[in-house]
Amino acid sequence: MAKGFNKVILMGNLTRDPETRQTPNGQSVTNFSLAISRTWKGQDGNTQEAVSFIDCVAWGRTGEVIAQYVQKGRPILVSGRLDQRSWEQDGNKRSKVEVVVEDFNFVGGGSGDGASNRDSSAPSSGSKKSDDDVVVEEIDDKPIDLSEIPF
Repeated sequence: MAKGFNKVILMGNLTRDPETRQTPNGQSVTNFSLAISRTWKGQDGNTQEAVSFIDCVAWGRTGEVIAQYVQKGRPILVSGRLDQRSWEQDGNKRSKVEVVVEDFNFVGGGSGDGASNRDSSAPSSGSKKSDDDVVVEEIDDKPIDLSEIPF
């Protein structure tokens, strides 16, 4: 039997805020859903649109970071694998296919609330600067005062 390949890459907007909970053994798991739209021109020449809603699950630190920085309506790019779960509910057999997120990237600009798209475990510089510090760089022997830059 040939070895299978299971990889999915999706980009969409969250349909609800991510929900993080703990398993009995202390592992964190985050669930969220993506709305992924596509557009095409129909035979009549009119633009048509369809939206797919895909459930996603992210384990451990991956899910915690997603839950910390992304809210309903925000775009995200996820990659991972498809997984099918089965269970019985009220005497009926149920099943669900979802994306197990293995990697992700934030898409678009910041939300304006001061949240950063960087991982909080990223190393920071050892020196702390205050708002009063003036940083000067020299380019072509001319000093540039970065505090004068309007952005």
